[in-house]
Amino acid sequence: MTMDLGPIREKIDVIDRQLVELLNQRLTLAAEIGKVKRSTGGQIYAAEREDAVLRKVSGRNSGPIKNEALHAIYREIMSAAIALEKALLIAYLGPEASNTHAAAMKKFGASVDYHAMPTVSDIFTAVEKGETDYAVIPIENSTEGSVREALDSFVESDVKIVAQIYLEINHALISNSALEDIERVYSKDQALAQCRHWLQRHLPNAQLVDAPSTSRAVQLAKQEPGTAAIAGELAAEHYDVPVVVRNIQDKADNTTRFFVIGKQPTGPVGAGKDLTSLLVSLGDEAASHSGALLKMLMPLAERGINLSKIESRPSKKRPWDYYFFLDVTGHYEDPAMKEALMELKKFCPLVKWLGSYPAVS
Repeated sequence: MTMDLGPIREKIDVIDRQLVELLNQRLTLAAEIGKVKRSTGGQIYAAEREDAVLRKVSGRNSGPIKNEALHAIYREIMSAAIALEKALLIAYLGPEASNTHAAAMKKFGASVDYHAMPTVSDIFTAVEKGETDYAVIPIENSTEGSVREALDSFVESDVKIVAQIYLEINHALISNSALEDIERVYSKDQALAQCRHWLQRHLPNAQLVDAPSTSRAVQLAKQEPGTAAIAGELAAEHYDVPVVVRNIQDKADNTTRFFVIGKQPTGPVGAGKDLTSLLVSLGDEAASHSGALLKMLMPLAERGINLSKIESRPSKKRPWDYYFFLDVTGHYEDPAMKEALMELKKFCPLVKWLGSYPAVS
């Protein structure tokens, strides 16, 4: 018995026509909003508005489409809307097809322009000078911890964190050579560390060489016989180098967190859906008072502001002097946050707001 699919396909065609018409209506309205923003100097990309839209469509989703797929569709819709409002340029740690490039595209979609940059320091400078509208940088990995260069760049810079992205990282061994012929492996230091045990088991005698990025590692491996790169399959496809072995990361839940940075801060989402990043120095307080760290956290705890992350980094100004990077719940504009930071400033020589941004839903 042959089923006639014609009537079903006709219904799909009708829905497709309606979808196209509705999408164009939505983008026309977005273009009008863009005109208002440009005339008033408003931000074209608003992370808090993006977050609100994604939460609303998820709340209205009765299936069968999964929220993850719905979010991907809406990100492209919003990407097209942004492109109509203003041509945005997004910098990222390159070359092309790096994990940071993938994270940037996951956040901003296919309708904006992207620019690869060689170092995190270059990216901060480009945002500060207005050479790029926003930038995406890696900040920490679930296996190997924080990206030190990124953290240190916030000390001297006035850019703001405006959003965050989480990306599952799947590494592949990429080479024109067979596994038994590989004598050298290139990759970013973090990627090499995330595949350390696999490399010890399968390539114990190979020389491990740090590269500026996973994409650059693939470029090097393509040029040199007997070498391989550790990178994502996107890079293998982009640079036309075969994948020798897939999923070589030591942990299955290997995830990297990225920050979107810009010159203007993000407004509050509210309802407990914001995070704030701070940079705090205790200075002489740390040396003279054994409970200095607890004293630093009390103004936050007393006001119900939860600490989700704390990390110390040497200040490089004098021995045993440290900066503390904090992620806490709430937005910088919240009254409780304002009060806590005012109290901190009474005994901390540096209390710097790095940005507030939507928590991942």
